[in-house]
This record gives sequence, C-alpha cells and structure tokens, in this order.
Amino acid sequence: MEILTQPWHWSIAGVIIGLTVPALLLLGNKKFGISSSMRHICAACLPAKIPFFTYDWKKEVWNLFFVGGVLLGGTIAAFWLANPEPVVVAEQTQARLLSYGITDYSHLLPSEIFSWDHLFSLKGFVFFVLGGFLVGFGTRWAGGCTSGHSIMGLANLQWPSLVATIMFMAGGFLSANVILPFLLKHL
Repeated sequence: MEILTQPWHWSIAGVIIGLTVPALLLLGNKKFGISSSMRHICAACLPAKIPFFTYDWKKEVWNLFFVGGVLLGGTIAAFWLANPEPVVVAEQTQARLLSYGITDYSHLLPSEIFSWDHLFSLKGFVFFVLGGFLVGFGTRWAGGCTSGHSIMGLANLQWPSLVATIMFMAGGFLSANVILPFLLKHL
C-alpha cells in the first residue's frame, strides 16, 4: 500500500496515457477526450430539441463511464492514498509565487486563490466564474479539450489538433506569465 501513497515518476502516467490512444482505437475506433462527456450528459438529460444535443449519445456512453472512473479514482487517491508529506515546490518557483503574494504550499492548490473565503469575492468571480467560462468557451471553440487534441488528435496526426495544441500551450504560457501575475497583484 505504501507504494501507492508515494509520488511516482511522471513518465509512468505518460506511458499509461499514451497506451490509451491505441487501446481506444483497437476497441472500436473510439475518440479520447474529457470535454465531450459534458455534451453527452446534456444530451441525455435535456429534453429540449437543441440541435447540438440531438444525437445518439448512447453510442458514447463508454465516455461517461471513463469520466466517472476518473472522478472515482481521484476521490480514492485524495482521501485514502494521499501522500502525508508536504507538497514539494522548487525554490525558484517559491520565489516567483512569493512575488505574487502566494505563500501557502501545504496543498496542491494555493489557498490565497483557491479557498472558500475567496469564492464569493471579486477574485473568486474572476478565477472561478470568468475563468471557467473562458475554459468552456475555448474548449467548444477549439472543438475539444487538451486531452482530446493533444493526446488523441496528435497521435492521429490531425493538423487541427496540432494547431489547437500550439494555441493551448501559447495560452498557458501567456496566462501563467502575464495574466496570472497581473490578476494576483491587482485583485
């Protein structure tokens, strides 16, 4: 049991995720992606005749089980397999985060941003509501999420997935190095 609570090398997850692509292709030419599961849930639950949600979602029900497994696995890992040691953050990263006012590294997410106290504040609105909307809008506009494009799409040598992945990375670098520092200093 101790081996499950210790950090593993990142390459182990990379290999497992990488093997997911050929496994899905061999198991019926299935597409991998997480964001599409929200569409399947809406198609199953919304009685309205909205064209975007009018399709045979039952053919993709495996995706809902996959996402359910991800949620279940995350819950089990968080509550029963959590590493009791504090999260290790590189000194250079700590120095940069300190300049943004982030000092608490006791959890995976800094409490200066992600806490119940900030949820109903301007900072919470910007990070959770506006940020969540932008992620959802960007996912729909790009025709999929990072896992769908960057894992499945690149493995299938799809040109739109390469463009989307480049844009995801550029947006991530811009957000982490320009937008996030600005917001943390001014909110």
